[in-house]
Amino acid sequence: MTGDWTTRAVIERYWSAAQARDWDAFGALLAPGVVYELPQTRERVRGREAYVRFNAEYPGAWRVTVERVVAEERRGVSWTSFTVDGDTVPGLCFFTLDGDGLIDTVTDFWPEPYEPPAGREHLVERY
Repeated sequence: MTGDWTTRAVIERYWSAAQARDWDAFGALLAPGVVYELPQTRERVRGREAYVRFNAEYPGAWRVTVERVVAEERRGVSWTSFTVDGDTVPGLCFFTLDGDGLIDTVTDFWPEPYEPPAGREHLVERY
């Protein structure tokens, strides 16, 4: 990423791009080797292209509201409200950025364990 950046600003742009379904802007914030993990579903997505597709193909009509972002140096966390098909759940999302200001790890925590929706097996590995 070129220009001035802060971890907080990168996280805010990440969520803004996701909410707008601007997958080019979303992908531009990610390191090529980004790793995304969901401990509740035991899923891991590796790489920018797969992670962008994972989000672009997420089923249902969803929206995200950012409640709070806390960040320092190259680490940050966001508290969100995620609404899909009328149900809203809180989430915590932890980020680390590389030396260029690109997101290189994302770990999402949701309130309850759940089985992942069908149809994304081509993008994830289970652990």
